[in-house]
Amino acid sequence: MKEEALSIIKDVEDPAEKLNLLREYVQAMVLRSLHESEAFVNLSFVGGTALRFVHSLPRFSEDLDFSLESDSGYKPELWMKKVKNDLSMEGFNAVVSWNERSAVHKSWIKVAGLMKDAGLAAMADQNMSIKLEIDTRPPPGAVSETGIVNRHAMLSLRYYDLSSLMAGKVHALITRQYAKGRDWYDLLWYCGKRPPVEPNLEQLQNALDQTQGAGVFNAQNWKEDIVKKIKTLDCASLVEDVGIFLERPEDAALITEENICSVLRG
Repeated sequence: MKEEALSIIKDVEDPAEKLNLLREYVQAMVLRSLHESEAFVNLSFVGGTALRFVHSLPRFSEDLDFSLESDSGYKPELWMKKVKNDLSMEGFNAVVSWNERSAVHKSWIKVAGLMKDAGLAAMADQNMSIKLEIDTRPPPGAVSETGIVNRHAMLSLRYYDLSSLMAGKVHALITRQYAKGRDWYDLLWYCGKRPPVEPNLEQLQNALDQTQGAGVFNAQNWKEDIVKKIKTLDCASLVEDVGIFLERPEDAALITEENICSVLRG
């Protein structure tokens, strides 16, 4: 509930951490609502927020991303109505929009008043926003798992396995037009696990073919392609981009060309 969300951040001084914790609490409430709607019969939880909720990635994430597994009984507008009602029942002043004009269906969940109550905004109408996206044509080849997640609420979720989540991350690293520090931090996290995680190459190849055209990239060469990409980027801007989302902001400084190349060689 809203009072519980505010109690979590009452002794937190850093504004960025306050916002991260508040957003994550609302994300958990949205996931609980989707769980109660049995949306995970249709959806797999993917992306950075899935990494955090399922695998305790020490980085906060802004969005909720899903891949459509089955369109039988796919009722996202009803799910979003329930999300709004559930948030209202928990004391949040929420507005939930829905847009399915493209293959990636989108929702914006905007919560008014919470930022002001947390001391993060002067005006009550300044919203805290969470973008929710459902990819209705995800590249084939991903492997999904089902498990219990307990972060602010106990949920049963379907989500991509680590190898499939990494394939999505590698695809973003190679093809994203505007580099994001969070992608490069996540790569270090994946490669730092023992044993290091390897991307699902079938899924990665399908994703590269889907977005870049068949034959443009070879998934087998993902390490070489990432090394080429990091050599074109300003690592200082990547560090600045991701720092506010980390449990340990100082860890952003690990994003260097030398470190990226080293973990890929290892």
